[in-house]
Amino acid sequence: MPASKRKPPQPQAHPSPSFAELRAPGAMLLMLEGRAPWEYAALLAAMPWLRRLPRGDGHPVLVFPGLGANDLTTAPLRSFLDSLGYVSQPWSQGFNFGPRKGVLERGQADLRALYREYGQKVSLIGWSLGGLYARELAKELPEQVRCVITLGTPFTGHPRATNAWRFFELVSGHSSNDPAMMEELRKPPPVPTTSIFSRSDGIVAWRCSVNEPAAHTENIEVQASHVGLGLNPVALYAIADRLAQDPEQWRHFEPTGARRWFFRTHPSSTTTRT
Repeated sequence: MPASKRKPPQPQAHPSPSFAELRAPGAMLLMLEGRAPWEYAALLAAMPWLRRLPRGDGHPVLVFPGLGANDLTTAPLRSFLDSLGYVSQPWSQGFNFGPRKGVLERGQADLRALYREYGQKVSLIGWSLGGLYARELAKELPEQVRCVITLGTPFTGHPRATNAWRFFELVSGHSSNDPAMMEELRKPPPVPTTSIFSRSDGIVAWRCSVNEPAAHTENIEVQASHVGLGLNPVALYAIADRLAQDPEQWRHFEPTGARRWFFRTHPSSTTTRT
C-alpha cells in the first residue's frame, strides 16, 4: 500500500481493571494523606468566599462521619452548611465502628424525625463509610430524601480495595469480603446521588467511588486527601452547589468556566464487572 494511503497507527486500548483486580492505594498515596491539615487551613482561608455562595433554602441535612470517626470530624462541614442557611444535624451515634446493631434503625428514626419537623425532604451527606449509611437510608425511605452526597465512599469495586478494611473488620466484627452485600451496595438510591472523590485518595481506591451512569447519578472528581475531603474547600463548593439544586429540576454538575480548573466529572464507571 502506498505510504500516502496508509492509516496512522491507532492507539491501543487499555482494558479497565475489573472489580476483582482493584487494589488499595499504594504507599505514596497513603503518605499524601498528610495533606489534611493544609486542606483545613485552605478551608479557613476560603471561608469568606465560600460564604458568598447562594443561600440555602433551609432544608435539613443529616451528616454521617467516616469509619472510626465521630461528629467532631464533620463539625467544620456542618458549620459551613449552617452558615449557608441549611439545618445540619450530626448522626449523634458516637464513633462510627461499622454496621453495629441499631445503627441503621437510629438513622431511619433521625431521618423520619427531621422530615416531620421541617416538612421537607432531607439531604444526606456521608463521608467514607458514612456514605454507605446515607445511600442505604435513601433506598429505604426515598420519599423522604432530597439527595445523597458521598465523599470518598467505597460503594463499589473490590471490598478490600481500601487501606481500612482490616480496621473495619476489627472494630465492626463483620467481614469486608461479602459479595452479596457489595452487590446491593453498588445499586444507587432512587434519588439524585452525587459521589465526590479524589484520584489521590490514599485510603480508598478511587474507582470504588464511581457511580455507574444513570439520569440521577453523577461523579465529581476533586484534588483532595481522603481524610481531608470533608474539609477541602473545593469539595465543599461542590456540596453547596449540589444542595442548591431544585430536586424537581435536578441537573448533573457541569465544570464550565473557572470550574474546569478544579473539577472533573465522570459520566460512567471506569471499571467493568466480571
